[in-house]
Amino acid sequence: MEPFKYHVFICNQQKPDGTPCCAARGAEKVIDTLRREIAAAGLADTVQITACGSIGLCERGPNMVVYPEGTWYSDLTPADIPEIVRQHFKDGRPVVRLVNADIKALRAEIDANRAKYMAALKMKDESGTPPDDLTMTIRAFMESRVILSAIELDIFTAVGTGAKSSEVASKLKTDLRAAETFLNAVTSLGLLEKQGNIFRNTPVSMRYLSADGKNDSRMAMMHMVGLWTRWSTMTDCVRKGTSVSYREVTEREAEFTQAFIAAMHSNAAMRAPLVVKMVGTENVHRLLDLGGGSGAYSIAFAQANPKLKAEIFDLPDVLTIAGGHIAEAGLADRVTVRPGDMRRDDFGRGYDLVLLSAICHMYSPEENMALLKKAFDAVAEGGRLVVQDFILDPDKTSPRQAALFALNMLVGTPAGGTYNETEYAGWMRSVGFADIRRVNLPGPADLMIGVRR
Repeated sequence: MEPFKYHVFICNQQKPDGTPCCAARGAEKVIDTLRREIAAAGLADTVQITACGSIGLCERGPNMVVYPEGTWYSDLTPADIPEIVRQHFKDGRPVVRLVNADIKALRAEIDANRAKYMAALKMKDESGTPPDDLTMTIRAFMESRVILSAIELDIFTAVGTGAKSSEVASKLKTDLRAAETFLNAVTSLGLLEKQGNIFRNTPVSMRYLSADGKNDSRMAMMHMVGLWTRWSTMTDCVRKGTSVSYREVTEREAEFTQAFIAAMHSNAAMRAPLVVKMVGTENVHRLLDLGGGSGAYSIAFAQANPKLKAEIFDLPDVLTIAGGHIAEAGLADRVTVRPGDMRRDDFGRGYDLVLLSAICHMYSPEENMALLKKAFDAVAEGGRLVVQDFILDPDKTSPRQAALFALNMLVGTPAGGTYNETEYAGWMRSVGFADIRRVNLPGPADLMIGVRR
């Protein structure tokens, strides 16, 4: 039995340019419209939507199949969706003008497309041409670079509610021909829309990538612009075994610190309530947040326990940013800051909880041992150390994001990396922590928790 009255499969398969596919024919907009219309009609508990790979009618996409009756729709546009939702999903009557009614012809078309696909695969294999997915992965940097440059140039703010390429070029003081070419490319990636000679933001770019957006994330995204430069040194870093462009945090421009902390705050603000829930605040009166950055975790712990006082230990420039977030949260009386250097300064004593979130990956195993020893000295008897970070599987090849982040540390630090559970547990045990356990969390990072007995 189906748990939903209708189960909709809609193709959104991406194929190389020039190859017919639903994605190239606007499937993403159709899917987005379908989801919005289903929600607006109050049918979320009635209709299940699943984006899927090819269903065999590539030249006539976007294609959609509705079960349990097996109704096949083709050549869909966003304008068709309200009618399908109203007539088919609410009234139970398929929209005849969009249905593939000739089952025999439908099967013949699918079989013909499958035969063409298999013939193309055979031809590619015999010619020695690399697989499409490999080629697309290698070329993916092009799309990333376009988006990063759009953020760096502040294209989406310049476009605003609508603008010609000449107007954008004038606002940003760029070359007109280059601006037109660039805006067309951004449009091809789905972050702008073009009607005639007017470019407009999409809901996503307006919300997240414009100064006028509800959740303007440009400053956080600028951290990725910096990563691009460092990742471009990857080949030399692999040869040398360390970063070839590293500078101490105290030597970096204020813009770097602002972008970095903004990026970290965006992630921390989302994860902090979950970490607080998993760690708990019972019997926690004093919290030391080492390298606490924007203060998102200290704020979340203080909000969860009105008797808890937190102290953020970080560099002076970072603490200026943290101070703004603390004041905004109205917690200046319970969340304080202390400037210092984790590698050189003492942490103090008597804390019920010491938090090390997204810190250990910056350091070598030897540096982490020294850091954890100082953390142990700061923890009160019966208190806990909580480490949040990427934790690799035993062979260090997965999860993928953790394995790739190890390279981020290769290009960005003298000796940092990502580590597995055995390494973290070994370090914590060697400096005196007991009852060591791992707590898995949704997302890329997990917790390692130890108690001072």
